[in-house]
Amino acid sequence: MFPTALGGAGFTVILDNEQATARFAADVAAALEPGDVVTLSGDLGAGKTAFARALIRCLAGDDTIEVPSPTFTLLQTYELARFALVHADFFRLSGATELAELGFDDLPDGTVMLLEWPDRAAGLLPPDRLDITFTLAPQLHADVRNARVVGYGAFAARAERISRIRAFLEESGFGHARRRRLQGDASTRIFERLALNDKTAILMNAPRRPDGPPLRDGKPYSAIAHLAEDVVPYVAVAAALRGRGVSAPAIIDADLERGLVIMEDLGDERLVGGDPPAPIEARYQVAVDLLASLHGQTLPDVLHVAPHLDYRLPRYDMQAFLIEAELLLDWYLKPTPAAAAREEFLALWRQALTPAIEAPPTWVLRDYHSPNLLWLSRREDTARIGVLDFQDAQIGPAAYDVASLLQDARVDVPESLEMALLSRYARARRAHDRFFDLAFFSQLYATLTAQRATKILGIFARLDRRDGKPQYRRHMPRLCGYLQRSLAHPALAALKAWYAANIPARDKL
Repeated sequence: MFPTALGGAGFTVILDNEQATARFAADVAAALEPGDVVTLSGDLGAGKTAFARALIRCLAGDDTIEVPSPTFTLLQTYELARFALVHADFFRLSGATELAELGFDDLPDGTVMLLEWPDRAAGLLPPDRLDITFTLAPQLHADVRNARVVGYGAFAARAERISRIRAFLEESGFGHARRRRLQGDASTRIFERLALNDKTAILMNAPRRPDGPPLRDGKPYSAIAHLAEDVVPYVAVAAALRGRGVSAPAIIDADLERGLVIMEDLGDERLVGGDPPAPIEARYQVAVDLLASLHGQTLPDVLHVAPHLDYRLPRYDMQAFLIEAELLLDWYLKPTPAAAAREEFLALWRQALTPAIEAPPTWVLRDYHSPNLLWLSRREDTARIGVLDFQDAQIGPAAYDVASLLQDARVDVPESLEMALLSRYARARRAHDRFFDLAFFSQLYATLTAQRATKILGIFARLDRRDGKPQYRRHMPRLCGYLQRSLAHPALAALKAWYAANIPARDKL
């Protein structure tokens, strides 16, 4: 990496041949987000259009798609899965006024712009962008090109990340792998499938999360809720799960400091099927069996990561539960409740959650639901459940992960199926522990499903309002339905009354 005079950060790449150009294009494609601007500079024949073609084909997931040079049309638009992309050539541009005539002012929000000959639009380029300059390298070979990559503004950190990932893949033996970014969800992590010869693996790109502003006692939300801020917890819990026969991904290589992990590819087969997706009962039964088996074991709270490095699972304490529940007040309810209503809300939740805090502890994987579970048909018994997401694991009540699975925020779980699976879990626990208290567990389950629905309503509202992701609104009616089921438990009568008095009429429970 090298700094630039204008505050950017950059690196250089030698492109030996067409395959090297395609790999470099995949590096850049993986880093792109809606609204990005990438400029391509260099003399005629330096490789700008070849790179653009490789980049667009990579983003489209189609090596045969036609990508003509926009030299004569000036711009070409592609509707891709993640965003729209405009490939433009400004070589024949005579002035900035022509940009408006070409329709640049009318592009949809989030369009990615790939611009050749950007010097023709000097003064109009955004401060946050990625500049790539191609030059010939005849001293090496007629086909060799040099690419100088510079990220400016907010893109400087991503340019550095591109370079680090390239180096990590080379060191791990995956430098020549084909890369395909996988569809993401609400997480800030980026996942890619790597294909090399006849094997595949998954790359997780999870740089350390920056702490947010202090909210309470000088701590940010992530610290209060005990959210993982690096990949150490993921690596630790993955190994611990595998040591107990759970099909978590094997870690192939990891750079703990930089937040890069290459892991086993467990495939794509889910526990749901159809359109819209619905639970496949036989697979959900095995997922419940896995939880019952895990919760019946004595599990440590200190996990080994690497020589001289252990990780202690945090406790799912009252402050973590409460700050999650408060997301409903801060994001879902508008206007936010008055101070007295907030204090009553917190007092009621403290009372309701006390039994959960005092319950026998176990591992809480925290996101044990359909988006993070795979079906591994070639394995046996509970090993047929592939478990993907557990970096925020904690020590807490067993009912939490059961609640996560049986009241899935993104999938309708019929109440009849929920009750049948809950009974299956209870029978399995009772078969190995004659002291298992079904009535107490049922109260914990109702409490934690209500807390989880409360939290997720707040998270989905935040994704909509703050992050511009309105697609999460469609899940809110389901969550309100789950919340209604849970608040029907007699132990939650006071909370039910608070929700009835404070939830907007459109969402009355």
